[in-house]
Amino acid sequence: MKRKIKGKKPSIIAIVGPTASGKTSLAIKLAKKFSARGGSAFGGNGAEIISADSRQIYRGMDIGTAKPKLSLIRTNLNSRIFANRISVNSQVAHHLVDIKNPDEPYTVAEYKRDAIRAIRNILKREKLLILVGGTGLYVSAVADNLEIPNVKPNPMLRKKLEKKIKTRGLESLFEELVKLDLEAAHIIDSKNPRRVIRALEIALATGKPFSAQRKKGKPLFQTLKIGIAVPKEKLRKRINQRVDKMIKSGLVNEVIELMRNYGADCPAFDAIGYREIIDYLRGRIPFAKAISEIKKNTWRYAKRQMTWFGKDKEIKWIKNEKQALRLIKELLG
Repeated sequence: MKRKIKGKKPSIIAIVGPTASGKTSLAIKLAKKFSARGGSAFGGNGAEIISADSRQIYRGMDIGTAKPKLSLIRTNLNSRIFANRISVNSQVAHHLVDIKNPDEPYTVAEYKRDAIRAIRNILKREKLLILVGGTGLYVSAVADNLEIPNVKPNPMLRKKLEKKIKTRGLESLFEELVKLDLEAAHIIDSKNPRRVIRALEIALATGKPFSAQRKKGKPLFQTLKIGIAVPKEKLRKRINQRVDKMIKSGLVNEVIELMRNYGADCPAFDAIGYREIIDYLRGRIPFAKAISEIKKNTWRYAKRQMTWFGKDKEIKWIKNEKQALRLIKELLG
């Protein structure tokens, strides 16, 4: 039965929030509600998930990104971006997960292109689409149809900036970025050299602040943005528990295997959880210090996410699954 859509644009759902807030778990629960059996109350034909996580796109980076347990499935769509993974426990199809090796570049513009293609394919099959993730720029690129500046990588500039990091330190380069773009302090990970270099690269190439280039276009979809609200102390506790679980689940061995395959200096390994373990494996910091740094840096990242999403007045904040279902029911009619 074809789902009736309110308004002229097709409807999609985005679930956002800080790391460890329970986004993936909620998305899978909601998708199951709209499965062939359980979705009849909403006139649904099932639901599929598109990841909006800038690290879950990479193969092999599983434990450190809290990637859900997925298995490879075959489709007749002849594309790497369409339903290439399915949740082991829930049988919910996931898109834009494990589509790149860690040493392969992937830009926001490429993500937007791939996500929109996947969304249109899912909607064509009359399924509910749930976009879920904590990478705010990914979510906004799709939901707000951001005009992404087409700035090609500048190898010479990058080498120059990398040299500055080695001689003056990453903190000095980040301060240089903030002088050009004050808002960058709230949206760029100051500990991630790849992000800092890219933001500077765009600002210097265009002559405009990186943050000012996030212009919204005409919306392609009617997006219901659902944010998961978690008290700060509870969230911090969840983050610490998640990090401990990652360590017990074999994060160190995962990093060792990734280093063996791609080297320690792969840009994707600037992600929180990976760079600290690499520092430990290189003998730069003790193991206990690495764990402590992961927890501290994850909490800092969560605060940046809350700042980002807090500025979006379209987000409807919820505390539980029941509230989310009510919002979706109102959207679909």
